[in-house]
Amino acid sequence: MLSGAAAVWPLAGRAHQKAMPVIGYLGNVAPGPNAQFLAAFRQGLSDTGFVEGQNIAIEYRWAEGHYDRWSALAADLVGHKVDLIVAGGGSDAALAAKSATSTIPIVFTGAGDPVEDGLVNNLARPGGNLTGFSNLGRETLRKRLELLAELVPQARVNALLVNPTHSNAERVIPEVQAVARAKSVQLAILKAATEREIDAAFASLAQLQAGAIMIIGDPFLNSRREQLVMLAARHAVPAIYAYREFADSGGLISYGAEQTDVLRQAGIYVGKILNGAKPADLPVQQPTKFELVINLKTAKALGLTVPQSLLARADEVID
Repeated sequence: MLSGAAAVWPLAGRAHQKAMPVIGYLGNVAPGPNAQFLAAFRQGLSDTGFVEGQNIAIEYRWAEGHYDRWSALAADLVGHKVDLIVAGGGSDAALAAKSATSTIPIVFTGAGDPVEDGLVNNLARPGGNLTGFSNLGRETLRKRLELLAELVPQARVNALLVNPTHSNAERVIPEVQAVARAKSVQLAILKAATEREIDAAFASLAQLQAGAIMIIGDPFLNSRREQLVMLAARHAVPAIYAYREFADSGGLISYGAEQTDVLRQAGIYVGKILNGAKPADLPVQQPTKFELVINLKTAKALGLTVPQSLLARADEVID
């Protein structure tokens, strides 16, 4: 009897053990051409001993650029009793995850101002169940407008394309307007939350006499990279973007945080939490690597001469 009980007990014990941990990944669009970001995230997980399909599982949910889906997608992940949620769609996705659960750890990426957005108490000691990575979006927006003014000094009117459904849109506009005034440049605000509205925004540039356009680094607009680059070329307007992937795809110039590094660090944070760390004790990180990328081929097509001072500061020049 004793030997029989001993044989059965380990099996019963294993039956009650929890299966491998499950991460819920709340993202904007399925990887596609941005697969390197997800690869970087998996690399961060691997650095802490976790490999998808071996000792960890990932449930993916994609909003496909529709911010009104965040809440339902976050609730769905909570309903699946995931062990941790990665909110990879900026502040809006993180806020939806925070509303869905106060107990499941959440690691966010791409948040503009996590304190002002109400995600954490402070950056050094977040408190609660959230931590993650800010993209310093508003600071880099000001820098982009300065770069655009340096690249296209003759432009007396610049356009700013924003997605009005994004939570930070209305807050960043006054800051960019202040920089434009300091540069003696008029700023035309264009709003687009659909592909058709993006087309309409670019079609209005000629009437506005806009000499250049800046694209806000919004998850929806980022997901329409090919459309934005194509429209900028079709309307022969200099454009600056948030991420180097735009310049790689033929965009004129980009300036922003190196996203692959951010996603790798996010994977490391997830691994630390799964290994016992508390989100409340992990400080919110700000990007340390920024990239200025200039596409000289596009500049030549637009008839632009890029100042040597700008080329000297570029991290990469695409010929």
